[in-house]
Amino acid sequence: MSRHRGVLDLPKRLSLSSQAADALRKAIAGNAWPEFLPSERRLCQLLQVSRPTVRTALGLLAQEGLIEIHHGRRHQLLTRPAAPAATQSRLVVLVSHEPLAHLTLTAYQGVTEMRAQLAEHGFTTEDFVCQGRSANTQRSKLEAFVRRNRIFCCVLVSVTRNVQEWFARHSIPALVLGSCHPEVRLPSLDVDYRAVCRHAAGVFRRAGHRRLAFLVPDSGVAGDLVSEAGWLEGAAARPGSPNVEAVIVRHDGSPAHLAARLDALLASPRPPTALLVAKPVHTLSVVVQLLKRGITVPDPVSLIARDHDQLFEDELAHYAFTGDSFAHRLSRLMLQMVGQGHLPPEPSLMFPRYVPGGTVQARKGGAGPPSLKGEE
Repeated sequence: MSRHRGVLDLPKRLSLSSQAADALRKAIAGNAWPEFLPSERRLCQLLQVSRPTVRTALGLLAQEGLIEIHHGRRHQLLTRPAAPAATQSRLVVLVSHEPLAHLTLTAYQGVTEMRAQLAEHGFTTEDFVCQGRSANTQRSKLEAFVRRNRIFCCVLVSVTRNVQEWFARHSIPALVLGSCHPEVRLPSLDVDYRAVCRHAAGVFRRAGHRRLAFLVPDSGVAGDLVSEAGWLEGAAARPGSPNVEAVIVRHDGSPAHLAARLDALLASPRPPTALLVAKPVHTLSVVVQLLKRGITVPDPVSLIARDHDQLFEDELAHYAFTGDSFAHRLSRLMLQMVGQGHLPPEPSLMFPRYVPGGTVQARKGGAGPPSLKGEE
């Protein structure tokens, strides 16, 4: 066998740091960053490796003369592609109004799989949190970011109407991970929150509850707005059925404001006997606040979570997808967009299954919960 070693390329056992360095070389060659690399912490997140691994990879790039190491600040790029205009960008940017760690489990799993699929096809992903109290501030931040970066396409993660409208007016291909606001024509993928919340109201109705409340962030995000519409549709009067009082309680997302809004709701002359709560972190806050007041679930107050979380398992009534169906759909749409350069401006809605859990209790005269296809 030794006589063949001169004509065969032996397999290379690349270390993790070597693979990380190679990924960074490709990103630099694709002009992913204009002048400086992201912070080491951010590179750890992008590459999904430890900081020592990143530092070893950066050392290799420094030895090659690609970067200059700066301790305590971002590392500078020294070598740029000879003709960047002739090289197509491979950068996919995830634009959001808050850190992606705040996403629901379903959306986070989808984003994670999507990143992995894009990386396998040679694309780099980067996060951009577009915060700002005013529409002008958000637009200014978007314009500045686009000027500094050569972007192939974007994923808009639960962004405001202003951001969606900005992308609809510009030529950057974008997929909305969430629902589009009315009159915004962009491709989108989301849970069918309208149907989910309509169904949840129906579950409470059939269980005999007549005073219902939906606690939802006052976010202005399209998915929350259609959730409110579906909730009111599900609670609307039915011929021959008792009337239902359904209210929407908006909060700013902070634990203190959510607790204050819930306390005021429970202290009202006709407090609800059933609660629908958007976002898992808020669901847990509501349960804790109820316990502080000596109120248990499901008696006297029943509760449904609009979104899925691993903490819920089968104990708490909620809505969840089977397996990784949502993540797979998101990955397929993104690969289609990077392959074709665009997607048709159409919504794609997915229907989760209802997990009954043990937090909805029938009151006198109530029946069992309907199936998702058998809504009232």
